[in-house]
Amino acid sequence: MILGRVTGSVHATVKNAHLHGARILVVKPLDLAGRPAGRPLLSIDRVDAGVGDTVLVCREGGSARLLFDDEMTPVQAVVVAVVDRVDLAPDLAEAS
Repeated sequence: MILGRVTGSVHATVKNAHLHGARILVVKPLDLAGRPAGRPLLSIDRVDAGVGDTVLVCREGGSARLLFDDEMTPVQAVVVAVVDRVDLAPDLAEAS
């Protein structure tokens, strides 16, 4: 899983039938200090996240598909939580 910030959404007039009704969000990965850490990715929203929210993303295709209970769903990343706060032990905070 990765920590990220929602930076936008994707609007598609035509989607795979397995994604009907699903929202697609653009998520920018973050390091534990909240700094950008990688290239943006597209994630299916399962928690009603919005632009500016810090989120937890499951980025493992098989695990992500389990949330849809359908092995045919073409998904690699799913937003599974909106993060209110990240607390780190002092030694971990220094390492990030």
